[in-house]
Amino acid sequence: MSRFQIVFALYPGVTHLDFTGPHQVLVRTPNADVVVASMGGQDIDAEGLRFSNLADLAKLERCDLLCVPGGFGTTDAMLDPAFMAEIARLGAGATYLTSVCTGSLILGAAGFLKGKRATSHWAWRDQLSEFGAIVSDERVVRDGNVFTGGGVTAGIDFALTMLAELAGQDYAEAVQLGLEYAPAPPFNSGRPELARPEVLAQIKARMAEMADARTAAAKAAAATS
Repeated sequence: MSRFQIVFALYPGVTHLDFTGPHQVLVRTPNADVVVASMGGQDIDAEGLRFSNLADLAKLERCDLLCVPGGFGTTDAMLDPAFMAEIARLGAGATYLTSVCTGSLILGAAGFLKGKRATSHWAWRDQLSEFGAIVSDERVVRDGNVFTGGGVTAGIDFALTMLAELAGQDYAEAVQLGLEYAPAPPFNSGRPELARPEVLAQIKARMAEMADARTAAAKAAAATS
């Protein structure tokens, strides 16, 4: 029996926790190989961390599960024809298509979310409609073989959900316990409907600086998907 192939597709400007969180969980999938790849196997700088010794995305023959993390670099990644061609190629043959945060915009730009329920980071999830997706505000969304997670830390929830699909709930719960994943945040401010108004206003103002560029990129990518 061949081993299950999991691929994390990285690009410049990725958010490292978007993939290191799920990687921490999915690397424990039984009978699976986990590959972290970039275009040309180039090193990826991610908010002060550098990831090296990566596989070349273009040289991977196939995968069973494709995971696309998000990040500030999503805007440029959606408009990179070479990168998007590899996402489309690998995704077309994958059993599962998955993403964390704004990685779902990349799945959408590759044409995989038409008519599918999907989520993303709360500040950007409305842009999924540009790709024909049905926008959800849930933390983890499954629609058929498509699994999408919300912003950053939702990647761990997504990965545990995915692991239960692949290896059963008992196994996934055991991994959760082994990692002591029992989040108890110090502030109840992790979603816009929970945050204090002045905190929400501050973050919205910060996000507004990149909103126009990302919206334009989503529209441009949608026009070619």
